[in-house]
Amino acid sequence: MIDRYTTPEMKRLWSEAHRYQTWLEVELAATEAWEALGEVPAGTARRIREKLANAPLDEAFALRVAELERHTKHDIVAFTRALAERVGEEARYVHLGLTSTDVVDTAQNLILREALAIILDDVRALQTAIKAKAVAFKHTPCIGRTHGIHAEPMTFGLKFLNFYAAAQRDEVRLKRAREAVSVAMLSGSVGTYAHVPPEVERHVAERLGLTPDPITNQTVARDRHAEVMSALAILGTTLERIAIEIRHLQRTEVREAQEGFAKGQTGSSSMPHKKNPIASENISGLARLMRSNLQAALENVALWHERDISHSSVERVILPDTTALASYATRRLTGVIEGLVVYPEAMRQNLDTLHGLVYSQRVLHKLINKELTREAAYELVQRCSLTAWETGEHLKTLVRSDAENLLSDTELDEAFDPAWYLRFVDEIYARFGL
Repeated sequence: MIDRYTTPEMKRLWSEAHRYQTWLEVELAATEAWEALGEVPAGTARRIREKLANAPLDEAFALRVAELERHTKHDIVAFTRALAERVGEEARYVHLGLTSTDVVDTAQNLILREALAIILDDVRALQTAIKAKAVAFKHTPCIGRTHGIHAEPMTFGLKFLNFYAAAQRDEVRLKRAREAVSVAMLSGSVGTYAHVPPEVERHVAERLGLTPDPITNQTVARDRHAEVMSALAILGTTLERIAIEIRHLQRTEVREAQEGFAKGQTGSSSMPHKKNPIASENISGLARLMRSNLQAALENVALWHERDISHSSVERVILPDTTALASYATRRLTGVIEGLVVYPEAMRQNLDTLHGLVYSQRVLHKLINKELTREAAYELVQRCSLTAWETGEHLKTLVRSDAENLLSDTELDEAFDPAWYLRFVDEIYARFGL
């Protein structure tokens, strides 16, 4: 599924060829630093780049690394040997003073940074789609639901304004996580810089647009990666929150909104009438995967002593999978929202489904203002409400005829006016500049 729906750019980022190309960028940036320190002949990195200009680290190179790795049982050793075959004598200066994880972790952080940039673009596109719906239905009345039960009037646009705010928070979290993982580490086998001075790390970090990690052992601490995975998992919960709302609104008994249904699309192999919220259901499922992958990332934080490799096998799966899932699910939800079919008339009908019961709190407050005790007012409204539930009579009629009612017809009409509930909508939107 991931391979089928991943964008070409995301697929390229996690390809073996791109991984080796990113390793090379780290290695050559370190070589440049050694040149500046006088430990490597000047121009070595440049000459290696020139030799590789006509022999890039492509799929054929990746296959050669895999072939060598079957013998070395070590990916970096296989990489450096395959590189030596391409560039010759000067390859002996590559990987000077470094340990494997210096290269692997720094390169992986670069790839993660690129992947998160793609996802951030996806999230911003989602925000645009959500905002458009929030604005379009800013003043469209609908029933608000709590516990799945009709509560009080609101607007359909407010639902989307809530989603818009959540997507904005997701963007902030993703940016923060991207910053947390944008670090370089070239500190040697246990983080002491014994064989590679800090100047090399500083040069590599500056060359690649990263920040030197202030302290490491043989790995970049995995709480940084857990933060990335957490931001992605929370993004997944936002996507699912929106998807579940659409799924509920598409239910036959509600039918206030539904996913677009393309010409030629089928909803069921057996029931020709079906229009199912399949995209939203798909997004709910993908969110589960993203959350479960976070658990694995959290388990990766605690490693033995200065390092072990228990995290490595996990990250080979969860990092490409989760970034690809997040991008795909975000883009799919954007398409759902852009094509959403909305039924304002059904919203108006649903507002009246409970025969005025949704205005009970307003009636309660008006009775209290008539100097009834809260207890007496509550008992009156609840008594009439329970009768309305059982008989289908309108709450306004029942309150008007109740012996203890103190409200005039005008006051009752005011109590059952949905506009009163929506009088602060403009102020809420103004908080978002809308």
